[in-house]
Amino acid sequence: MLSAVIALIVGLGNPGPQYQATRHNAGFWFVEQVARRYGGQFRSDAKFHGDVAKVTIGGRQVWLLKPQTFMNRSGQSVAALARFYKIPLENILVVHDELDLSPGTARLKQGGGHGGHNGLRDIVAHMGGKGFMRLRIGIGHPGNSKQVSDYVLSRASAVDQHLVEAAIDAALAVMPQVVAGEFQQAMNTLHTDNY
Repeated sequence: MLSAVIALIVGLGNPGPQYQATRHNAGFWFVEQVARRYGGQFRSDAKFHGDVAKVTIGGRQVWLLKPQTFMNRSGQSVAALARFYKIPLENILVVHDELDLSPGTARLKQGGGHGGHNGLRDIVAHMGGKGFMRLRIGIGHPGNSKQVSDYVLSRASAVDQHLVEAAIDAALAVMPQVVAGEFQQAMNTLHTDNY
């Protein structure tokens, strides 16, 4: 079964060097790797409130976006680019850190709620719907909800960082299928891999 093709991949994170290596920036790390693999170069674009790159994956042109608005305003950036290029909700893949998955795990998901993730919450609000695709990159949970804010804004241990990077690599490997709309096939591959 074919899903919609992907025309925009959004990586969620916070701008600035002090956040670069923090867990909350897993989405940024992912789109940076996509750009590296497919020869894209990020440039700042004020009208989209973000850093933008364009790559070709499996013969299809795909926009990459890193909102520079801070996490809780991500939707402003996504909506600006999506409206400008007339990209519907179902053709967008949002990549974000996921507390409910352990490091080393990456999961694709179609639609769903924001699960308390401020970046997703703002995208749903600005885009007027939640029917976009998600790639959830596991960062683990601190075990106490009061510690979540500090946890996502701090660096992972070396072991966890290695696991997160392995999950990003595994997700990168299925991007041609995801972009082509072969979402189920990509899920089957990604979700059965043990890494």
